[in-house]
Amino acid sequence: MPRPLLEVADIFRIHGPGYREKNALSPEQSRVMRAIEMCRTAALGGHVDRCNKCGHQVISYNSCRNRHCPKCQSLAKAQWFLARRDETLPVQYYHVVFTIPDLLTPLALQNKQTIYDLLFRTASQALLRIAAKPKHLGAHIGFLVILHTWGQNLMHHPHLHCIVPGGGLSPDHKQWISCRKGFFLPVRVLSRFYRRLFLKVLQNLYREGKLEFHGNLQPLSEPKNFEQLLKSAQSTEWVVYAKPPFAGPEKVLDYLSRYTHRVAISNHRLRHLDNDQVSFQWRDYRNGNTKRMMTLRAEEFIRRFLLHVLPEGYVRIRYYGFLANCHRSRMLKLIRMLLNVEQPPENKSPETTDWAVLFQSLTGIDPLLCPKCRKGRLVTIEFLPPLLTPYVSLRAPPGVGIS
Repeated sequence: MPRPLLEVADIFRIHGPGYREKNALSPEQSRVMRAIEMCRTAALGGHVDRCNKCGHQVISYNSCRNRHCPKCQSLAKAQWFLARRDETLPVQYYHVVFTIPDLLTPLALQNKQTIYDLLFRTASQALLRIAAKPKHLGAHIGFLVILHTWGQNLMHHPHLHCIVPGGGLSPDHKQWISCRKGFFLPVRVLSRFYRRLFLKVLQNLYREGKLEFHGNLQPLSEPKNFEQLLKSAQSTEWVVYAKPPFAGPEKVLDYLSRYTHRVAISNHRLRHLDNDQVSFQWRDYRNGNTKRMMTLRAEEFIRRFLLHVLPEGYVRIRYYGFLANCHRSRMLKLIRMLLNVEQPPENKSPETTDWAVLFQSLTGIDPLLCPKCRKGRLVTIEFLPPLLTPYVSLRAPPGVGIS
């Protein structure tokens, strides 16, 4: 895929200073902005490569590796893919999505860690408990959960993507119980149970004083107002939906790797930056998945992007049931035995994590092939130290390339 002409980093470099002057940023937001602005610039240092055939030189600057940076997800995705490759099972896989109603999203924005944890906790419990009921599946299931906080228009829209094998272990762990073909669990039952559990725990958090209310939400600090919010949420239908099962387990990891390392917006969706207007492409899911163009003031674009900065160290990919980290290997071995399928090789040599090999496996492009003569190999001849000034020219010295 060709390098995009416009990047989030460009918008931050041009309009970030003005945005900082007008708006108070959290420490996490400041770090994310700074990292994206400096990513793959001389500010972070780099190295000089020379072709061993024609002598052509290429300067490459280091990546910021911030998980919110649109440029730094491809290699992380490839590494994650390799680590998960032997964990898929030869069964149907389902994609279940849990959301919260719009009237609770402002509360989630002011209490990110608390509400996001609540979302993980209650959605996972809903899946585990409903699946365990004999009238539904009667099995102990396992699944992966990924937090996304955005919609296509960059507005705050926290929701969970759950990837679930279509079946589970019997209570005595002596049998694999498959779900009906093409059907996992009744989403209406899941939705009602999830809503009830979420609001019950949310009420407890309020009573324990673990929620904050600022600005327009200040009235919710009064018990009667908060109770009214809970009643409104209780009378609202909560969206839980299951997508059609994957077309075979071999498709699961490719699909998953796109979801696990997605950020609020990719650089390839950006189209124009005209003065202080940013235009980007988005999909209108409510109107037939139609591709549309949205134009925002740069200040509003930055504000929306920063809505999705997670608390420092927050874990946005979690595993539950028989896929929980503490016993995943043991449980997968047992399940494969019950399914009578071959176990993956044990004690095999670890997969390489060399960036060039990963890049080529991901894109089909050899990054060490000389871009000029297309015959030689690029060999590092010099390392460049980071510069103290974060905003530096990306123009390479005469006669050399830059990447």
